[in-house]
Amino acid sequence: MKIYTKKGDKGKTGLIGGTRVSKSSIRIDSYGTIDELNSWLGVLRDGEIKSNYKEQLIEIQDRLFTIGSSLASDPKKSVMKIPDLLNDDVVLLEKWMDEMDQELEPMRSFILPGGNQTASFCHVARCICRKAERNVVVLSENEFVADLVLMYLNRLSDYLFILARKISKDQGASDHPWKPRLNN
Repeated sequence: MKIYTKKGDKGKTGLIGGTRVSKSSIRIDSYGTIDELNSWLGVLRDGEIKSNYKEQLIEIQDRLFTIGSSLASDPKKSVMKIPDLLNDDVVLLEKWMDEMDQELEPMRSFILPGGNQTASFCHVARCICRKAERNVVVLSENEFVADLVLMYLNRLSDYLFILARKISKDQGASDHPWKPRLNN
């Protein structure tokens, strides 16, 4: 099978179900941003992090392929069976966050993204996750999107924030609080 088909040369692409849409459509932007996020999670996974976080990221990357499949399907025409996102997937993110949060100092202010390179990659992934969530919200205002997709993306950005803090702590870095400059 060739990787190139030439079908997209005029700015259109096919959804699961056969519908052709512009590559500028919010649906394409939504699952494209999910793909971008998934790639950043690969970069993060290749960094210096504990093996249990690598395993969690592999699980998350798999779920992002599930979400991408859902978003790449024409809700009106696709009859193809695609993988399911489950409420348990959201619960698992919450469990992992609770476990990490127990080892972190409580936050007393906003923190600046950073700490070390791996934590910084995690913050970049968090921002891309938020962008994906915003895109999916726009899509859901006009077309069907499963509620769990938005719920999962919302939890995932929280997970990535906590993971960034945990990676910083694990590697001996500290949070840098934001100190707003106020003119009196």
